[in-house]
Amino acid sequence: MNLFRDWLPAFILFLFGFFLWEISVKIFDVPDWLLPAPSQIIVELLNSFMLLLMHSQVTVKEIFFGLTISLILAFSLSIAISWSSIINKAVFPFVITSLIIPIFTLAPLIVVWFGTGIASKIVVVVLFTFFPVVITTVNGLKSSDKVMVDMFKTLGANKFQIYLKLYIPGALPQIFSGIKVASVLAVIGAVIGEWIGSSAGLGWLIKLSGPQFKTERVFASIFALSVIAIALYLFTILLEKFILKRYPKN
Repeated sequence: MNLFRDWLPAFILFLFGFFLWEISVKIFDVPDWLLPAPSQIIVELLNSFMLLLMHSQVTVKEIFFGLTISLILAFSLSIAISWSSIINKAVFPFVITSLIIPIFTLAPLIVVWFGTGIASKIVVVVLFTFFPVVITTVNGLKSSDKVMVDMFKTLGANKFQIYLKLYIPGALPQIFSGIKVASVLAVIGAVIGEWIGSSAGLGWLIKLSGPQFKTERVFASIFALSVIAIALYLFTILLEKFILKRYPKN
C-alpha cells in the first residue's frame, strides 16, 4: 500500500502528460509517422501484442542472465577488495577508471568477439551493470562502525564472522542502491547490444521499425521496455524491503 501511495503522484503526472500529448497531436494535426497519438500507440500495443511479447522474451532473457552474472562477479570482487588491502590498491583504481570508458563504444567490438547471438548481449549488460554495483558495495562494506568492529573482535569473532554478521548486513542499503541502478542500466545495455547486432529483441524491433516509419511500433516497443525496467526496479525494492526487515536499522 505504501509503495502504491509513493508511486501515485508519478502515475497521475504520467496520465496528465499523455492527455496533453493526445490533445496536442490532434490540435496541431501532427502526422502519424512523425508523432502518433497515445491512442494510436495503445491500438498498436493491442494489434502487435504477440510480436512484442515474443521480442520481450528475448530481451528479458538477456537482462536476466546478464544481470545475474554481473551481480555474482560484482559481489565477489567487492568482497575481495574490502577483504584485502593489496587487492584494494591493485584493482579498485581500475574499477573507478573504467567508469570513464563509454560502454557503447565497446559494443561493436563485443559483437565481433562474441557474435550476434545472446552471448554478446549478456556481455554488454554485464559491462553496463557491473561497475555501479562494485562501487556501491565496496563503499558499503567499508562504512561499518569501527566501534562495532572492535566489539566483534573483543568477543572473539574471526574475520569471516565479522563479514557475515556485521559488514554485509550493514552494507545492504548501499548494495541495494547499486542493484536498483543496475536494474535500469541492464535494460539499456540489452537494447544497445540488440542495436549493434541482433535478429530479435525489442531493441532490434525498434531499429527495424524506425526506418520503415512504423513510429507507433517504435513507441509500443519503448513502452514494453519501460514496463520491463519498472517491473525489475519494483522487484528490487520489494526484495530490499523483505531482506532489510530481518536486520535492525542500527
